Amino acid sequence: MTDEFPDSAGEPPLRADARRNRDQIIGAAKELFSTDGPEVPMDEIARRASVGVGTLYRRFPDRESLIRAVARDNFGNVLAHAREADAEPTAWDSLVRLLKSSDELHLSVQLGMASPRAWEIIKSDQVVQDLRDAVLAELDRVVRAAQSEGSLRHDVSTGDVAATYSLLLRRHTGAAVAERALHIMLDGLRADPGGTRRELPGDPTPLSGVHPT
Repeated sequence: MTDEFPDSAGEPPLRADARRNRDQIIGAAKELFSTDGPEVPMDEIARRASVGVGTLYRRFPDRESLIRAVARDNFGNVLAHAREADAEPTAWDSLVRLLKSSDELHLSVQLGMASPRAWEIIKSDQVVQDLRDAVLAELDRVVRAAQSEGSLRHDVSTGDVAATYSLLLRRHTGAAVAERALHIMLDGLRADPGGTRRELPGDPTPLSGVHPT
């Protein structure tokens, strides 16, 4: 996770073995959250992480603290992916890379949709919200750049892109189905030089209106 948003301000650094256990637990929780949702049994997470249940609870005394840690780590990685997308030759390529290449982005969207409890934890954590705002700011910058270069249609907003992407992930689907749906979405977002595409109904979605529920 990026050091810009620390896990717990003021806490001393963990020993190497404790850090390794913590990373294994968070990695296992990510895998299980993405397939089974954030209510998966804690002992199953411990087994997947190859640690004892006692070790898990020493690092994360309850499910809320684990969900918070997963969300912080996840959004931190999403932000890193978003910034790395700048390396692409065009803003359109950056947008495609941002939406297609990050499993963390998928999980970040799904966490709040899969569990009202998880969404309440995420919503109340300022570190997570700061990371989410930073990710949306990066997305907004890429969207505006793609519109300026003429590759993204001008009648959509960053909120439209974020909301449509969230809708794609509202139901768990296979990887092939999800990839196909994303290609359809991206094709719809492409600028239409010939002007044959129908105008969108209603007004652009503001970023303030984008949330998982």
